[in-house]
Formats: sequence, structure tokens, C-alpha cells
Amino acid sequence: MPRRVPDLSVYLVTDRLLSRGRALVDVVLSAVRGGATVVQLREKEGSARETLELGRALLHRLRPLGVPLIVNDRVDLALALGADGVHVGQGDLPPEVARRLMGPDALVGLSITGAADLPTLDPAAVDYAGVGPIFPTGSKADATPALGLEELARLRRLLPVPIVAIGGITAANAPAVIAAGADGVSVVSTICSAENCELAASALVRAVREGLALRASPPPG
Repeated sequence: MPRRVPDLSVYLVTDRLLSRGRALVDVVLSAVRGGATVVQLREKEGSARETLELGRALLHRLRPLGVPLIVNDRVDLALALGADGVHVGQGDLPPEVARRLMGPDALVGLSITGAADLPTLDPAAVDYAGVGPIFPTGSKADATPALGLEELARLRRLLPVPIVAIGGITAANAPAVIAAGADGVSVVSTICSAENCELAASALVRAVREGLALRASPPPG
């Protein structure tokens, strides 16, 4: 039986350094009130112990709301937390190994930075792909060159799993990203650095709906 993939439409990736000094749990809960559907805990600076404590606080609040918590890179922390899944990059643990460790019911996501990465995605192990960066981004220091919308549309045709687009995405360009074929948009600073995280998330929800309407509209002419 295929694994059930949750609503990926507004996928928040956390970053305490971009959260304007606010408690990350408060930022995340505000985003969820605004409509964020998935939260990925990505903490590059803190210790494993700090990340574990933060993850427990998030999981305690998110699980009753039905919002999945995914851990970036660290399968060990995801297992220790009992998180809903893990997201791995091209330089991290292979997704097949992550799947074996996490078990059959966990969510496993894989970063795809271009067509050269496609052979690394086995749909038997991977539930969704994080594709990007679509646009230039300052949230990730080691980001690869931006793919653009045409390449996103091409990768959508080639990938056998749902895709979440990431990299430089805002409420202004999200409709075009969804219209190009993405199943969701993944953001960091667009929500974490917003003055009002709830309003920022709700703007993305509206943008996703607009993109779905554009995708469903027949081409002109």
C-alpha cells in the first residue's frame, strides 16, 4: 500500500537566526495558524541536545494539530523525537538508508538540485522531493544556481513523486511556481523573518490557491 503523503502546500523550514529574536515555537505556531501545513526543523547552529529539546517542544504542539514535523538531515534526532519524518540532502545519508532506519510509515524527503540528481531518487524510499533553488536565495549559504520556472516544470514531468519547490519563494511568485507544477512551496525567511508570521503564511495559502487556479485554466488562444 502506498504511503500517504500529507498536504505539502505550505512547507515551513525553520531558522532561528532569521526569526527576529522570537522564540521558534511561537514563530512556528503563528505560521500554522496562518495555514502552514508541514514544518521542517532545520537547526544548523545548535547542539544535538538543544535541537532535541526544541523538537520535543514543537512536536508536543504540532501533533495535536495534525501538522507533521520533519527533521532536516538528522535521522538519529528524528528517531529520538519520534518525528513524522526526515528530509535528506544529496550529501546526507542516502534516502534508502534513511527509509530503512525510519521505518515504512515515516515521511522521507530528498533534495533535488537539478536533473543530475534524479537517479538518486527511488520512489520506493522517497515520498517527496524538495526541488530548488527555484530563484536566488539568501537563506542557504551553499545554495546551487537557481533553476527557474521552466526547469521546475521539466523536473515535475520527470519526477515520480510530489514536489515542493524551494528557494527565493514569496507570496508574489508562488502562484507561478504552483502553476509550473509544484505541489507546494517551501519557505524559510518568507515566514520566519516576517513581521507577522501568521499573515505571511496565510498569504502563501492564497498564493497556492491562485497557482492551482492558473494551472487549471486552459491556455489562451
